[in-house]
This record gives sequence, C-alpha cells and structure tokens, in this order.
Amino acid sequence: MNQQAGFILRGRNPDVLTCIANLSNDEVFTPPEFANRMLDTLAEAWAARNGGTNIWADSTATFLDPFTKSGVFLREITKRLIIGLVDEFPDLQTRVDHILTRQVFGIGITMLTSLLARRSLYCSKHADGEHSVVRGFANDGGNIWYERTEHRWQDGKCSYCGASQAALDRGEALETHAYAFIHTDDIKTRMAELFGENMQFDVIIGNPPYQLNDGGYGMSAAPIYQKFVEQAKALDPRYLTMVIPSRWFTGGKGLDEFREAMLKDDRLRSIDDHLTASDVFPGVGLKGGVCYFLWERDNPGPCRVATHFKDWPVSTATRPLLEPGADVFIRFNEGLSILKKVMALETSKAGSLALPEGQRFEELVSARKPFGLVTTFKGKTRRAAGDLVIHQNGGTGYIAPKDVPTGHELIGHWKIYIGRAAPGTGNRDTYPHRILSTPFIGEPGSICSETYLCIGPFDSRMEAENALSYLSCRLTRLLILLHKPSQDTTRRVYTFVPTQDWSRRWTDEDLYGRYGISDNEVEFIEKVVRPMDLSADLFDEVSVDEDTDE
Repeated sequence: MNQQAGFILRGRNPDVLTCIANLSNDEVFTPPEFANRMLDTLAEAWAARNGGTNIWADSTATFLDPFTKSGVFLREITKRLIIGLVDEFPDLQTRVDHILTRQVFGIGITMLTSLLARRSLYCSKHADGEHSVVRGFANDGGNIWYERTEHRWQDGKCSYCGASQAALDRGEALETHAYAFIHTDDIKTRMAELFGENMQFDVIIGNPPYQLNDGGYGMSAAPIYQKFVEQAKALDPRYLTMVIPSRWFTGGKGLDEFREAMLKDDRLRSIDDHLTASDVFPGVGLKGGVCYFLWERDNPGPCRVATHFKDWPVSTATRPLLEPGADVFIRFNEGLSILKKVMALETSKAGSLALPEGQRFEELVSARKPFGLVTTFKGKTRRAAGDLVIHQNGGTGYIAPKDVPTGHELIGHWKIYIGRAAPGTGNRDTYPHRILSTPFIGEPGSICSETYLCIGPFDSRMEAENALSYLSCRLTRLLILLHKPSQDTTRRVYTFVPTQDWSRRWTDEDLYGRYGISDNEVEFIEKVVRPMDLSADLFDEVSVDEDTDE
C-alpha cells in the first residue's frame, strides 16, 4: 500500500464529506457524525443479539448501501472494520483488500454520486486504478455498481416509481433518476446479477432518495423512499437501517399502505425521531422531521422510540408502534400519555384511542373544497343583491348562490373557517409552534374556497365562538399535532379531538382539570404548542393570509 493511501485510511481532518453541498432533493448527503450514530445503534443491536460480539470484528459480515451518494456509510463501515479485524488480518493491505472486495458493497444513484462514493471508499474514482487503496479488483467500479437505468413508461408515469414522463423523459444527456434498486421485478435476481449468485447481505443501510416529480399540479412530488424500504426487506437482510422522512408516521400521499405495514411489523425495533430535519441535515428544508429506524429480521418485539430536538432531553420509551384504536404512530412519548388520559374519559372501551361516533370533532370538519370551489377561484369584486361573501385566497369576494356547487346546507348557519395550510417559518419546523392557522367566525350567508376548511354548523354565534375558543387551547392543538404529518390540516388531523359542550367557552385550565393533566405534562404541552391569542376582536373575521408564525 502506498504512503498516501495509508494516510487516508487512518483518518484525515478536515473531513470533506462534512463540507459538500446537497445536489438536489433526492441527493441529500448524510453527515458522517449522523451516519456513525446509525452504525452505533446497529452495533449495539448486533452485540445484544449475538452474545456481545463485535460486528466490526466479523470478517464474514456483509454490508450494502443500495443508494449510495457520498459513500459515507461505506467509508465509515470500512474504517470500523479496519480496526475490528486487525487481529485476524494483521497486514493492513490484506485487511483492506478483504473488506473492500468481500464485505462492503454499494449501488450509486447517479453517475456523479457513484464516482464520489468510489472516491470516498477507494480513494480513487477508479477501483482498479493506480491510486486505489485496494488491490484485487479487475473492474473500474469495484463493488460500487452504477449503470444508467431507464424508467418504464406507462400512461405518462413510470410503472416502477411513479415518476412523471413529462418531467424525466428528457434524453440521454441528463440523468434519468431511475434508481436501479427499485426498477426491477425481482430484486434478488438483480442483486445476484450485480454481485454474485450467493450474495446475501447481513446489513442494508443508507439514506434513500425521498421524492420524485409525479406530474401533478405545480411542483407536485410523490414520496419514493418507502419503495426502497420495501425492496430492502425483500432481500431479507438480518438488519436494515435507513434514515427517512418522519411523515410516514401518519401516512398521506402514497404512504398509507407503507405506514400500515411498518406499524404492524414487530421487527421494527428502534426509531430515533428528529423533530427538525435541519438538526440532521443542515440547511435542508424538509417539513415533519426525519427518523432513522432499525429493523431486525430475527428479533421481533416492542420498539424503542427516542425523540430528539435541539437541546431538549432525549425522550425514550419502549412501546407498541400501533396503539389500540389508533391508525397512526403517536410521535411523542409524552403525547401518548396525555392522549390516553383524554381517551380514558371520552371512550367507553378501555385502552382504546378511538372516539365513538357523535363525540368526534372531525365530524364537524368539512372535506376538502367544502363548497366545491378550488383554491384559485376568485369571486366578484362588487356585490349584487343576494350575493354571498366568499372567503378566498387573498381576501374576500362575492358569489351568487346559484354558482355554489356544493355545501348548500352550511350556507345559512354559523361556522368556523380555518386555513388548510398551517403557518410556518420558511422551511423549518419550530417548537413551540401554532399547529393551526388562526380560525375565524363565518356568518350565515358566507362560504369559502378550497383555501379553507369549514367547521360546523353551529346554531348560534355564541356556540361558534365557544368552539373557536376550544381550537385556541394548547391541549386541543396538541391532540391535532399527534395526527398531523405536515402543514396540511385536513379533516383527518382532528381524529383524536373530542367534541365539547358548546354552551361555554374553553380554556386550557378547564381542559387540564377535566382530563387530569399533570404539571409535567403541562410543561411538555407548552414546550410544543405556542399560545393562540383570540382576543375579542379576533372573534370577528380574520383572514388566514394576514396571520404569520413569526
């Protein structure tokens, strides 16, 4: 081994992989420090399952990063194996050759990232080149495979990943973003073609691409990370660990089946949930945070759930992923105990998190487009006799009753309007935050466009105002947060919110007393949920577009 290569393998400061910028939404590079946290979790699980043995001292263990970008996972694994296998292979060159030719494998997601990964792992973009630290490869790519892969177009979308043909069928000069790992009908056969017939990976690890343009309105993009998780499971590794967006906890666009399968899988043994993605990926705007999980094929059981946020103490609990009566993962450990107290009073079925019919606040909340008018609809600027007021994006307008497609039963009643998109601070999640846009009273004779949801009907202005006071309570909005995956506040996010007596106004003190919320639980609620000040003038009409979360 040459002197330069030996120096690089023993570590170098500064680390270039801490400095490179992300290339795009699907090429978010994992910081080395975070990659090592995932490897520590893996090593602890391996030791617990294998009599305390060290995974990094096992010369038969095999590792695959099937969507390698910077090569950080493969590099950090190699560094650990170089230390762990020193007794078995005292000669450094022999040790490196064994590790890089027999234990560590990757699949590049683009040409550029495959070259970057080879440079990180082999210290050369050519695995068989003169500057490579490994001897024994007879090919340029080594064990980091990459070949251009094409989408399989059908009715304008890729039948494998759902990508938009209009967006990504753009000729040979540009990347296809057709990732080889998920563009195959038989992943085991495909891996045998790439790495050998008898290849069985002990560990699959990495940070998959998160989304692709799906050809929807504007910059619409569909999640694809779930496809990588499902494909990795199909390879039947002993351990699987990935960092992915946390939005899967509550499902949503293309994620409902994935969420259900994950939450019912008792081989998912740990989840480290980071409430803010920028704490893991500096400068990356990704609403809802990120998590990394560890899946163990041969060791089913309850899941260790750890919540991380800036300088807060890490909250850890071992619990089922799916509570009785719930269809989502309850993200906060403290939030689960609060939710159980609420449900214990409101439900007749012990231990269930499902509210009975007639007691669900969501029954008062409209579906999308409560009056059948899209968010781009603009009413008239001048009011004619008999016209209704329409609350729309950017303010108000007027519309004739005959032009309202649906929702006629709500027009003559008092109601509450609330923005479908919650306020935020740029692309960052902040705590405490508002959870909801500021709701406001809707008088009889008013409607709204898709910009808002409609809550009601109520028999009087007093009842509407009392329901409005309930929405302003921190406890109410915490219950909403527990079912809310993103800025979008659809009817589903009110699943855990019970109805109340609308003949009175509500305060948090009233709700804390009603449900027996402890001082420690109150402290948690106030750390997570910002106050919403509904002073007397805010019980009148307030446009959501005038409200901010600054």
